[in-house]
Amino acid sequence: MSASAAKVSKKELNSNHDGADETSEKEQQEAIEHIDEVQNEIDRLNEQASEEILKVEQKYNKLRQPFFQKRSELIAKIPNFWVTTFVNHPQVSALLGEEDEEALHYLNRVEVTEFEDIKSGYRIDFYFDENPYFENKVLSKEFHLNESGDPSSKSTEIKWKSGKDLTKRSSQTQNKAGRKRQHEEPESFFTWFTDHADAGADELGEVIKDDIWPNPLQYYLVPDMDDEEGEGEDDEEDEEGLEDIDEEGDEDGEDDEEDDGEDGEDDEGEDD
Repeated sequence: MSASAAKVSKKELNSNHDGADETSEKEQQEAIEHIDEVQNEIDRLNEQASEEILKVEQKYNKLRQPFFQKRSELIAKIPNFWVTTFVNHPQVSALLGEEDEEALHYLNRVEVTEFEDIKSGYRIDFYFDENPYFENKVLSKEFHLNESGDPSSKSTEIKWKSGKDLTKRSSQTQNKAGRKRQHEEPESFFTWFTDHADAGADELGEVIKDDIWPNPLQYYLVPDMDDEEGEGEDDEEDEEGLEDIDEEGDEDGEDDEEDDGEDGEDDEGEDD
């Protein structure tokens, strides 16, 4: 093949390759445009599904209300139900100081209310009996999402009785000698009512709404680990006591055998 022929062939090959690339890029661009169209349809269906799901949630929220009310009436018959539930919950318990627990013994009812459109927020109400810590009968905290999706929160101002503000005493009580708690909490549980710094990441609010409120009984019925440990220690003591008795019994048995042996020897000596 001549040099000129070789050059022509190479040009033809390059020309064909460039044409293939142009065709391929065009097909890819068309495919991308079609994918975008399909994705828009998927997004439209997702939005429609969200609207339908929201309607279903709103419907069943209303259906659940009578049962929540009945449950609250039954819970009211059980002393210290809510403080026990909070103490037994691992995340909430980590926020409770000793005086927080004492104050929560006066908590007689908790209610979580999602706003009618659900997606705009919810409110948590804590109902208290007369107590030595604050004047309020109800402490509430609300969480809101505005139209642009920005979160915010607001809460009841706690009217502390003289010298009873737990949010100011927490730094003094956390180092109290003789505490039996295994962790040290940096602040009082009640500081949650005044903390609005990051409403979109309020873990305590989410835990109460999504974990405790749907079924508080599961946490109320969590066995007390201290009681279980105490029972275990008693069992060990009983077992040790039985072992001691067995050992004493064995020693007594050996002594009896030795005595019998000596008596037998004496009898033989007398016979002789």
